Amino acid sequence: MYKEDYIDYVTKVKRFSSRTRDIYSGILDEFIEYSEASGSDSSLLSALVPSVLRSYEVHLMDARKLDPRTVNLHLSVISGFCRYLVKVGALASNPVRLVHRPKVEKRLPVFYREESMDEYFRTTSSDVSEENLDLIVEGDMLSRELVGRRLSHLVVTILFSTGIRRSELIGINVGDVDFSRKVIRVRGKGDKEREIPLVDALSKEILLYLNAVKTFDGRRRAADEPLLQTLKGKRLYPVAVDRIIKEELGQVGSITGRKSPHVLRHTLATSLLNEGTDLNSIKDLLGHSSLAATQVYTHNSIEKLKNVYQTAHPRAKSGGKNGD
Repeated sequence: MYKEDYIDYVTKVKRFSSRTRDIYSGILDEFIEYSEASGSDSSLLSALVPSVLRSYEVHLMDARKLDPRTVNLHLSVISGFCRYLVKVGALASNPVRLVHRPKVEKRLPVFYREESMDEYFRTTSSDVSEENLDLIVEGDMLSRELVGRRLSHLVVTILFSTGIRRSELIGINVGDVDFSRKVIRVRGKGDKEREIPLVDALSKEILLYLNAVKTFDGRRRAADEPLLQTLKGKRLYPVAVDRIIKEELGQVGSITGRKSPHVLRHTLATSLLNEGTDLNSIKDLLGHSSLAATQVYTHNSIEKLKNVYQTAHPRAKSGGKNGD
């Protein structure tokens, strides 16, 4: 009962996404199954004590061989559940606070080099040119391919130009793009809305894309329709976005690592920081709830500063010795 009430709470009140809700539900189910199998009292509340939680942590690390980051995720979900139980009066305090968590090695954001992104946009510019709009006609197979190319390119352009999340990209409707004010309205975590500046190049590409699909579909898309649709007219979905990113960035020889929407988000944040943008502005752009989430990008900026220091600072060039 308590578990179902909590999942209902995070869905309707906290407005967690369906994916996050499913993760939370699965983790809580795993803990409940473990507590029952280990001989704990049939009451879920009786299992929410430090001794059982410590035993569960050892089980995750030793028996299931989960990495520290995943173990911490399990404990964080259970902790959130316990905070809810304290809120409704079912628990006196949060027992997870008394459990020592495994140390997690800090992972630095991966990002693409500026030269690599320049190469992508340079070699694919013809796919979204105004000239090849004349080649698109309603329902034609060649037109289908050309519209598909524009869609794929626009996915990369929006993610790289705005730094929005994959879910935010998918949720954009035609009416969310305000060409007069040059902003895109997106809905982030917790269904919070924010506006992202619309640079001229992106504004032009979106307009050309809408003109292309208008010709191909034989009608103009309404304001409440998805901006990005599959060629079958359905809203773009997560797997399709991931596939597009892998295929598009796979054309760039210098991009050999992971190809994902989130790396494009990291790339924009790192680039803005290196160009001198203040952290608070980057925080607002990315939709982070706290500055701590944004500060992780400062490490990449420090690494760039070290390189500049080594090549430009007089004492670094001379090996720290006095004189010329």
